[in-house]
Amino acid sequence: MIEGARVRLNSWQKVAVAVGSAVGALLDPRRADLIAALGETTGKPTFERVLQRMKRSPEGRAVLLERPRVISAKVGHAWDLPANTFGAAYAKFMGSRNFSPDDRPPVRFLDTDELAYVAMRAREVHDLWHTLFGLPTNLIGESALKVIEFEQMYLPMCLMSVVGGAARFNEKQRKLFFKHYFPWAIQAGMQCTDLMCVYYEQHFDEDLADVRRQWGIIPAPDPPKQNVA
Repeated sequence: MIEGARVRLNSWQKVAVAVGSAVGALLDPRRADLIAALGETTGKPTFERVLQRMKRSPEGRAVLLERPRVISAKVGHAWDLPANTFGAAYAKFMGSRNFSPDDRPPVRFLDTDELAYVAMRAREVHDLWHTLFGLPTNLIGESALKVIEFEQMYLPMCLMSVVGGAARFNEKQRKLFFKHYFPWAIQAGMQCTDLMCVYYEQHFDEDLADVRRQWGIIPAPDPPKQNVA
């Protein structure tokens, strides 16, 4: 069972939470709890579709059966893996930014344990996707990853995040994103495997380049030097 008390809402309450979360997240994009609440209250059909896809995939079924968690107690060994491995790349990504795998907010507004786990899984593999695609955690990098997440899951919150992120771009960032990152993200999200059906933890000790090829990952290209913000 996913940690944290879940709250059952009626339809009007879901609308109220969704609207309040959307407004709050636009005012303060750093509020991960509001972004999470928005994803849960608007994304139930999406998580149901992802759940069915996972059930049809052998690796996805293993994830659902064993319910691995991307938390410090479970992925701490990644920091000890050889430098060329996927796990070591993830550890470097997290360590260089002083991120903790334990910082994700709990799932609160989904009805069943299965859907709550799928939503938590989507939340916890976010930084693994950053690592695979080689995306930074600045506004442009997060917006590009949200494009990929939308293509992978069709989660409304991801599309809202892209729109909200684009609204905060300055002119230079907007030009860079839409001419350089957005077309790449569209192609990358379409070409790669179904990333919600991957048991990432079982591939931590594999070469990063090998897993990228295996899953059809196109790493983010370097931006034109004259446009680097």
